[in-house]
Amino acid sequence: MLVFAGSDPTGGAGLQADLLTLAALGCHPLSVVTALTAQDTRGVAAVQPVESRWVLEQARSVLADMPVSAFKVGMVGTAENAAAVAEVVGERPDVPLVLDPVLASGRGDPLATAELVPVLARHLVSRATVVTPNSLEARQLAARTGESVAVLPLALCAERLAALGARFVLVTGTHEPTSEVVNTLYDARGIVRTDRWERLPGSYHGSGCTLAAAVAAGLAHGRAVPDAVRDAQAYTWQALRWAFRPGAGQAIPDRSVREPDVAPTPE
Repeated sequence: MLVFAGSDPTGGAGLQADLLTLAALGCHPLSVVTALTAQDTRGVAAVQPVESRWVLEQARSVLADMPVSAFKVGMVGTAENAAAVAEVVGERPDVPLVLDPVLASGRGDPLATAELVPVLARHLVSRATVVTPNSLEARQLAARTGESVAVLPLALCAERLAALGARFVLVTGTHEPTSEVVNTLYDARGIVRTDRWERLPGSYHGSGCTLAAAVAAGLAHGRAVPDAVRDAQAYTWQALRWAFRPGAGQAIPDRSVREPDVAPTPE
């Protein structure tokens, strides 16, 4: 599998979270660094995007040497990098792509510019097999000029993202004011499945990265999207359940979990 993501020196999120998750789920991860960050478990201090020519150079070097079963795209850093990633994945249209549209850190530190959002939507959402935005990201990606982002219905957001070309949209509900976490998978026809999970206490660093990488691992292993999404949720919930707190901020998921023994409450 090939991952495009920003580096997180804590190992909690970003590229390192993807590598840990994919290795735990039986994949060999190849990696393209799109940005460097200075951060700890409390937040992001600085971001240095990698030049787009280096994104292309990294990706084409490994792809010329090794086949891949899936792509996973996280933080890309700049609009130019988003276009570069789209160029690479567009050369392999039969390879599944999971897009985690990272626009901010778990604490809310911005990780994307206003210029990046429309490029993500136009070039990467349109190519994605599965897009995995949280509710805040879904509203930002789907909002149209003049609309109030805060009140956009999530079903409408998913409909718009699917209309851009995404085959499936998994909207996660961690940021919604609900007693349980409600995650809903959509396609162009509407809801495919809805799962409810016990809301665990605390705050976690890299939960979205973990979920998206786990979905991509399922696709790499040949699972159908609804099955890969269900398995990825179970894996992520267990990783959060056994999270540890090595620093002064958010807890880090334990991605060594291999055999989830929980199931969601389906609707």
